[in-house]
Amino acid sequence: METPPPLTPAVVPRQVRLASYLLMGGALLLVLQIHLLVALLAVCVGFLSVRWIARWTLAAAHRTGLRRLLPPQRMRGWAELLAAILVAMSPIAILTGTLSQSRELMLDAPAQYRELLDYTARTVLELRSKLPPEIAVYLPDGADDLQRLVAKYLTTQAGALAQAGRAWLNALLFAYVGLIVGILAAVSRRASHFGPLTQAMRERIILFGEAFRQIVAAQFWIALFNAALTALFLLFVLPIWQIELPYTPALITLTFVAGLVPIVGNLVCNGVITVVGLSVSPLTALACLAFLILIHKAEYFINAKVVGRRTQMAVWELLAVMFAAEATFGPAGLVAAPLFYAYLKKELQAARLV
Repeated sequence: METPPPLTPAVVPRQVRLASYLLMGGALLLVLQIHLLVALLAVCVGFLSVRWIARWTLAAAHRTGLRRLLPPQRMRGWAELLAAILVAMSPIAILTGTLSQSRELMLDAPAQYRELLDYTARTVLELRSKLPPEIAVYLPDGADDLQRLVAKYLTTQAGALAQAGRAWLNALLFAYVGLIVGILAAVSRRASHFGPLTQAMRERIILFGEAFRQIVAAQFWIALFNAALTALFLLFVLPIWQIELPYTPALITLTFVAGLVPIVGNLVCNGVITVVGLSVSPLTALACLAFLILIHKAEYFINAKVVGRRTQMAVWELLAVMFAAEATFGPAGLVAAPLFYAYLKKELQAARLV
């Protein structure tokens, strides 16, 4: 996002700046309360994508000499228009390219994950029979109750997921509408003069955009890294030993989606993969667990280098905020916590309070 011009207290009075903080905080809380987090993330993706593609197009035009054919302002307008069309049409092109499978991807995905959770619950209940007798005897007496509790929770979540088809489609619709809003915001004409409140809100939005770019972009590449390695392990490494896990495509997708939630998401999907591996054999579960531990070591290194260095967030800070947000707002809070906390730290740093 563009860096705003420096603002002095004379331009933005203290009361106006305080009002902008309250408006921004209230808007973010409202997004969580009315379940519009997906739309907000899509707005950010649309805005930043258009700006990035437009800058890349202008740079390419400058290198090839095409920039001399049009005045700079007009060339910038054409670059933004091209970027807007590309970003807006990309989701439609992806759905069109997979038209034969789009219905299954959008409508049947909840049912597939319901079956995966049911399968995991059955494996948990059969834990003693899956383990070798010399290991099973060491399980505590209360393990059966714990197994039934975990299995009941998984079965409950599977039942709720079976009804999620409509919510799934609503989320896709909100995401596309949010993408269009972000595109329109990116190509809209920017006034040369702003009122004090507009300038203050512009500062808030720019800082939020910077936090989004740092957190979400870094976490996207981390999730993609995890999913690629998991796919390599499940599709190529395990078959060398004639081992195949059930629900492999669902497990790979789950690894990517859960990987977008720092730390906790990977712990959850790794636990699911290990339990599914246990349904095949204890040795398979052990191999899955060892491989996932290696992935975690690499991921923590990437997190420390990419996310931690850019946002100055320690692991304990991130975990504490995520657990508190999940307890307050549910799964949406868990996803939003890293982004919102990174934005809060940027505001505090900009105010020189931390």
